[in-house]
Amino acid sequence: MGGAHNFQVDREAAERIVEVMPGLPRILRANRAFLRRAVRYLVDQGVTQFLDLGSGIPTAGNVHEVAWSADPDCRIVYVDVDPVAVAHSRAILSEHDNATAVQGDLRRPQDVLTHPETLRTLDFTKPIGVLMFAVLHFVPDEDDPVGIIREYLDAVVPGSYLALSHASLEGEADRAEEATEQFRNRVTDFSMRTRAEITDLLAGVDLVEPGVVYLTEWRPEPGDEDPDPKQMSTFAAVGRKNG
Repeated sequence: MGGAHNFQVDREAAERIVEVMPGLPRILRANRAFLRRAVRYLVDQGVTQFLDLGSGIPTAGNVHEVAWSADPDCRIVYVDVDPVAVAHSRAILSEHDNATAVQGDLRRPQDVLTHPETLRTLDFTKPIGVLMFAVLHFVPDEDDPVGIIREYLDAVVPGSYLALSHASLEGEADRAEEATEQFRNRVTDFSMRTRAEITDLLAGVDLVEPGVVYLTEWRPEPGDEDPDPKQMSTFAAVGRKNG
């Protein structure tokens, strides 16, 4: 994605995946653009707290920068299982009291939700934006992604939101399958899902228009449009938890 915070092993793996899925860099940029639009939308709805699950390293244009550009009082907790990513995140955020990084496995919601830094930073009596950008395809069905999402949604009050993006078998299916194999050679699990399966993950929220759509179709801003959205091979959605 052109950011400065990455590692040689990541770059080498990405290069091999790009060989079979040349559109991947464009998909990553579109995913980051969706992140920006989604976070701005949530701030516009009055959400000033964010729990970013599977965040990686918060590079340029990530949640805290987007949120703070709209409201400097926003509070953010980044969560990642990788201790190196968390250490880098904490270094980046070291001068800020209203953002932190927690080492945790998003598949263990109670560990994340009860972490001292999570409790210090977020007020669970007020709406929270639960963010799962490009991470749930690393959670296989046997880990019960629906149940995982339900635990996070049960912990937040009505008026909170869930925003996610998810790699899909639809779109460029032939290349997607090749890319899946490349990912599986480097990570434990990689589970692309259909639009219907991704919609099922959002059963606990009321979808915001336009629903579950390709990345560049979710409320695009000038410059975000794409002549062939299906080539994104990734769906995006935002939903609201109602009482």
